[in-house]
Amino acid sequence: MVIKVFVATSSGSTAIKKKQQEVVGFLEANKIDFKEMDIACDEDNRKWMRENVPGEKKPQNGIPLPPQIFNEEQYCGDFDSFFCAKEENYIYSFLGLAPPPGSMV
Repeated sequence: MVIKVFVATSSGSTAIKKKQQEVVGFLEANKIDFKEMDIACDEDNRKWMRENVPGEKKPQNGIPLPPQIFNEEQYCGDFDSFFCAKEENYIYSFLGLAPPPGSMV
């Protein structure tokens, strides 16, 4: 299973850039395999992300902003969900992964 993090490499928003960096940095630091999916340069990635974020998780304007996190095709959540899972030590459950031995769930 591959974690997919949908990002916008050319986002003009500092807030979005920081959120993307926090997700990617955390995954790298914890040696969790993932793949960055750029929605700024790849229309197919942008379309797939928008179609696969569940309706109840989309903002009022209907367009979800990056970062959005998936485990293959299974939606995990957005940055706020990721942040809560990280803070409350259930990041592996959030990502749909088995925790490594001796780690928190």
